[in-house]
Amino acid sequence: MDFIKPLGRQNQTSVTEFVLLGFSVGPKKQTLLFALGLLVYFFTLAGNLAIISLIRIDQCLQTPMYFLLGNLSFIEICYTSTTAPKMLWDLLLGDKTISFIGCALQLYFFGTLGGTEGVLLLAMAYDRYAAICHPLRYTLLMSQKVCWGLVACSWAIGNFNSIVNTALVFSLDFCQSNEIDHFICDIPPLLKLSCSDTSVSQFVTFNISGGILIGAFGLILLSYILIVFSVLKIRSAQGRIKAFSTCVSHLTVVSIFYGSAMYTYLRPSSSHSMEQDRLVAVLYAIITPMLNPLIYSLRNKEVQGAVQRALSKNRHRAGSFKR
Repeated sequence: MDFIKPLGRQNQTSVTEFVLLGFSVGPKKQTLLFALGLLVYFFTLAGNLAIISLIRIDQCLQTPMYFLLGNLSFIEICYTSTTAPKMLWDLLLGDKTISFIGCALQLYFFGTLGGTEGVLLLAMAYDRYAAICHPLRYTLLMSQKVCWGLVACSWAIGNFNSIVNTALVFSLDFCQSNEIDHFICDIPPLLKLSCSDTSVSQFVTFNISGGILIGAFGLILLSYILIVFSVLKIRSAQGRIKAFSTCVSHLTVVSIFYGSAMYTYLRPSSSHSMEQDRLVAVLYAIITPMLNPLIYSLRNKEVQGAVQRALSKNRHRAGSFKR
């Protein structure tokens, strides 16, 4: 067994590579999963790149809200790209091995991007709070400097969280087995695989990651409580509906992201079911990055208007070229 190396005189072994067991399905279903996964990955890349492109080229979308949305789309592209290509490769060729370093890197980038997205969603909630509760001071509260600061802070917190968790998980001993009962290198299945005492890792993960997760979610809820009080003061029903409509897309994304993240990382390790964890991981690592562009475009008249303007420009250019 090449994936195991002896450790000194002791009757112990050290894992040098892992096997991602992935989905327990037959060859025909594996092919179907590959086709569906490839399609989802393509739509994820296309949808998020379209959002980024629209924000860059359309002057009407040069606002703080869409600046943050563009950053969210960039994170979603990177987020799904840390897991989907390897998953698709495993489904297509059946080569489910991943090196020790490769697994650590996947966990690090997955954790960084996930943590960054969670804090960025808080920044987007603050943007809605500033726009609805303090419209006259909005340009000051969401200046270009503030926007860049919020994005930098999101990346810094996500990176710190991931460095701590990755360092703790991969300082543990992995012996006897190298089979990860998952399609990605994630914290719960790696802790289950370790033959070391994982109590410190679980404690730190719960307190640091849980603190960031719960803290950000709590501040988002506080933002929306203040938004609700502010909107209720608007006299016209049409004005209240218009104010709330700018928050619907963000609330939908927050519900999916935080719901699945809390279910995965804030449960006691004894209650973890790998089958359920895999299904939830598919939701937040594969499906959600694809849905976000749809969520923000289907209910957003400004994005729809930008799409129509972009299409009309393309038709005009095509007509000019034919002439």
